[in-house]
Amino acid sequence: MGQSTEETRCSWCLGSPEYINYHDEEWGRPVGDDVRLFEKISLEGFQSGLSWVTVLRKRENFRGAFQHFDPVKVARFTPIKVDELILNAGIIRHRGKIEAVVNNAMRFNELTQAGESLAEIGWRFADPATAPDAPLVHEIASQTPQSLALSKELKKRGWKFVGPTTMYAFMQSMGLVNDHATNCHSRVTCEQERASYWAH
Repeated sequence: MGQSTEETRCSWCLGSPEYINYHDEEWGRPVGDDVRLFEKISLEGFQSGLSWVTVLRKRENFRGAFQHFDPVKVARFTPIKVDELILNAGIIRHRGKIEAVVNNAMRFNELTQAGESLAEIGWRFADPATAPDAPLVHEIASQTPQSLALSKELKKRGWKFVGPTTMYAFMQSMGLVNDHATNCHSRVTCEQERASYWAH
């Protein structure tokens, strides 16, 4: 008999089709695009205290509500716009989290105006690429010294809802670390892509 699905994927993703697709196509793949990174930090902020699948199922609604997370556009959101978003049943209606996205868009734009990028900052705290068959660098944890350091860096720059646990989830999903299980079919692919990213 062949391997079962449970044996070839990380156990956390087996609860729903959305999780499986997200795991197979996105989770742990290295991302260097600033807008995608901004979107993920924003969505991880909304996820705080909730299940990720709750956010995943509303992701397209979030993209519509937040102008596809274009930081230039989001930074222009007014208090009236925030009030409108709180009435939007398609997203998570939490004023503090919505206002954090607007604030963080402003902080993002400050980075670019200073000639910096979110990718450069984030990847400064990433694990270096390792051989695809190397043992896991981390046990699955809620935070690490690297995520704490990234959290402190962003908070110092005025970002909100970027605590160390939120930042670790961000790092896992964007490929800054590779936390796929040793027997997961995506682990080797993610590490190969991470090695290619580092080579650039």
